[in-house]
Amino acid sequence: MAAAEGMADLIITNARIYTVDETHPWAEAVAIRDGRIIAVGTAKDVAVQKGTQTQVVDLKGKLLLPSFGDAHNHPVFGGMSHARCALHAGKSIDDYRKIIAKCISETPGTSVIYGVGWEDGLFPPNGVPTKDILDKLSTTRPLIFRSTGGHSLWVNSKALQLAGITKATKDPLNGKIDRDPKTGEPIGGLQESAQDLVNALMPETTGQDLQDAIAYTAKHFNSLGITNWHDAGIEWEEDGSSAVIDAYKAVADKGQLTVDVAIDLKWKNEKGLEQLPGLYKASQRARTLGITARSVKFYIDGVIPQQTAYMLKPYEGTQEVGAPQIPAGILAAATTALDEQGMQSHYHTIGDAAVREALDAVATARRSDGNADTRPMISHLNVIDPADQPRFATLGVTAIFQPLWTCNEPYMDLTKERIGPKRSQYIYPVGSVEKFGGRVAYGADWSVASADPLLGIEVALTRVAPEGDREPLIAGEAVTLAQAVKSYTLDVAYVNHLDQETGSIRPGKSADLVVLDKDIFKLDARRIHQTKVLMTMFKGKPVYGTLDTAAR
Repeated sequence: MAAAEGMADLIITNARIYTVDETHPWAEAVAIRDGRIIAVGTAKDVAVQKGTQTQVVDLKGKLLLPSFGDAHNHPVFGGMSHARCALHAGKSIDDYRKIIAKCISETPGTSVIYGVGWEDGLFPPNGVPTKDILDKLSTTRPLIFRSTGGHSLWVNSKALQLAGITKATKDPLNGKIDRDPKTGEPIGGLQESAQDLVNALMPETTGQDLQDAIAYTAKHFNSLGITNWHDAGIEWEEDGSSAVIDAYKAVADKGQLTVDVAIDLKWKNEKGLEQLPGLYKASQRARTLGITARSVKFYIDGVIPQQTAYMLKPYEGTQEVGAPQIPAGILAAATTALDEQGMQSHYHTIGDAAVREALDAVATARRSDGNADTRPMISHLNVIDPADQPRFATLGVTAIFQPLWTCNEPYMDLTKERIGPKRSQYIYPVGSVEKFGGRVAYGADWSVASADPLLGIEVALTRVAPEGDREPLIAGEAVTLAQAVKSYTLDVAYVNHLDQETGSIRPGKSADLVVLDKDIFKLDARRIHQTKVLMTMFKGKPVYGTLDTAAR
């Protein structure tokens, strides 16, 4: 490959380099100057870039890849969830009891105990925990715990009392108070917008809390080989201000934002098109601060176990189809308006009807504005009707899947029970979207699931949980290793409008690289999760590990 003039600062050689560049997929060496790649090729070809001051690192045959990206995560929510009473490590209800009891004992007084991370699948048959479990831990202070997916709260009787939630309290728009079917009394679960009923009890979040969460996430993601993420939804004010944008700016100014970032501004479901001017202001203000926030996140529906996901046909044994949280007409009009401003639309969709509504909104915008390079994204896609699977390619929509979810586990059992065997054939049809020519990018939805791309790559190939022993989830929807790596690198860069900057190893691009301790191209797919990151490089500088550790 052609090289720029001048000598390299660094040459990494004697490596197995998978470039994610279709024209030259494999190489032996890479030369870097001023944080950018200046040459890629054979060891002999790249050696001409060596000068008297060039550092040369011999990887002894180790695998070098472009660093990973994450197309859907929640850095602030995730970072803060690990800073409070985190339930993520719990694998059973008894684990949750022990963690919460410890948090109570370590936090004397009467203040709220708040945490995140319980799994819906541990509360069959509908994924709804009850207040009785929490009441046995405390009835004198409010206990409030958000599900790992963020769509549900689990609260005790004291929290219900202080929030004034009783049998007489009506369900809010786009929300549901879980109730005893016989008495109508609240049982301790709050779904979707009903979570807002206890907002006044939540601990205050300071600007420093936001900064600490972002910095924590950057460091954590760097350790997993990630240097490029898409923040899937932040709050903003009508005047265009945003405490989260300010926190990103502060972290960047401290030199702690060791990732490229693209940010979604949340669409306020309780409002309509009148919020567009405020969104434009927030995006422009972020731009002036050097932060990219040119995307808008639309939450169209909820989740399947609690029957808040929007389905084309009723859930098994019911007349319930869920409901869209944004009317189709408003969604289409908003998408068209954003498209005309060069802004990107990003949709949360779980049910097949929500997927169709999002695709229809993009189709409307395309008719109005042609094929503008706005790169719309649809995330989650738990169920995609066969008729809609080819539309990702025809409309130029990127499908954002969470590969770790594409396996049989307790939450999947609840999903299958709710939608029945026929629709269960269309769960996470990643391979089908790819076969129809659609673009797929991966994002963990961290902290809902592990952000480790190596875990995700394994499940993308096997459709079996790492170290799991259950049958694959629709084995025919698995993808190849090359597809999975591209979906974690170049395709994430694409949705972030950074594909000319990062995501593959070629001259002119940023030197964003990762070295692994095992060659995943030579491993049995069921062993990929055992692979570890030795070094992560961002803009030519190690941000996790060192060149020495990579070369050992």
